[in-house]
Amino acid sequence: ATATDAGQARCCSNPHPPLLSYLGGLAGGIEICITFPTEYVKTQLQLDEKANPPRYKGIGDCVKQTVRDHGIRGLYRGLSSLVYGSIPKAAVRFGMFEFLSNQMRDEKGRLDSTRGLVCGLGAGVAEAVVVVCPMETIKVKFIHDQCSPKPKYRGFFHGVREIVREQGLKGTYQGLTATVLKQGSNQAIRFFVMTSLKNWYKGDDPNKVINPFVTGVFGALAGAASVFGNTPLDVVKTRMQGLEAHKYKSTWDCAYQIMKYEGPLAFYKGTVPRLGRVCLDVAIVFVIYDEVVKFLNKVWKTD
Repeated sequence: ATATDAGQARCCSNPHPPLLSYLGGLAGGIEICITFPTEYVKTQLQLDEKANPPRYKGIGDCVKQTVRDHGIRGLYRGLSSLVYGSIPKAAVRFGMFEFLSNQMRDEKGRLDSTRGLVCGLGAGVAEAVVVVCPMETIKVKFIHDQCSPKPKYRGFFHGVREIVREQGLKGTYQGLTATVLKQGSNQAIRFFVMTSLKNWYKGDDPNKVINPFVTGVFGALAGAASVFGNTPLDVVKTRMQGLEAHKYKSTWDCAYQIMKYEGPLAFYKGTVPRLGRVCLDVAIVFVIYDEVVKFLNKVWKTD
C-alpha cells in the first residue's frame, strides 16, 4: 500500500481473509481449552433453577461437587462442541464484520463507533444462525446431561447422533431466538467498544499503530461490557437449550418464568465465571487477529 493508503490497508484490504479467520479460530480454540472450566461453571449455575435448597451454593461449591463426582475431567464436559465450532464461528464473525465494515467506511477508510456497532450486530446474528446456536445447544445438553443420575451421552459424536435421532436437526437449534439476541448484542457491544477505544487512542492519526498490550486491554474491556450488557439473554438461552427446555413455551415464556419464580437476580447467574472467560477470550482473539493483519499487510501489499 502507498503511504496515503496505509490507513485503509489495515481495515479495508485484508490480503488473506480465510487465513485470518482460521488463525482467529485457532486463537479461540486455545483460549477455550484454557478457560472452559469457567464456562462449565457458568452454565451449571444458570441451569440451577431456584430450589430449597438450590443444587449449588456458589462457584466454589459447583467446582467442588463436579470434581468430587466426576473428577477434574468433569469440568471439561461439553468442551469438544466449542472446540469444533471455534474456527467456523470465528470465520463467520470476522468475515461478516469485514464485509459489512468495508461497505460502511468513509472515504478515509475510517469506521465510526455507530457503524462499528451495526457491523458487529450483523456479524453476531450471522454467527448465531450459522454456527453458534447448534454448537451451544450441544454444549449445554452435554453439561446438563452430566447432572443426570445416568448420563446418556458418551461423547461429542454420540451425543450429536442421539440428539438428531430423538429430536431431528431442530433439536440442535433450540433457543435460536435467544441465541440470535445474545450473539447479536454480544458482537454489537464488543465491536462498538473496540471501535470507540481504537478511534479514541488513534485520535487524529488514523495510521497510529496500536501496541498489542493496549489491544488486549481494549479487548478485555469490550468483553466485560458485553458480559454486563447481555448476561440476562445468556441465562435465557442456556435454559432454552437445556434438557428441560420443554417446560418453556417460548423464549419470552422462559424469561417470564425466571422473573416470576426466581426474581431479577436470576438473570445474572454465572456472571463472575463468564466474566473471567469472556474478557480473556476477546482479548486474545483481538490481539492475534490484529497482529496477523499487520503482518499480512506487510507481506501482501495491496493497491
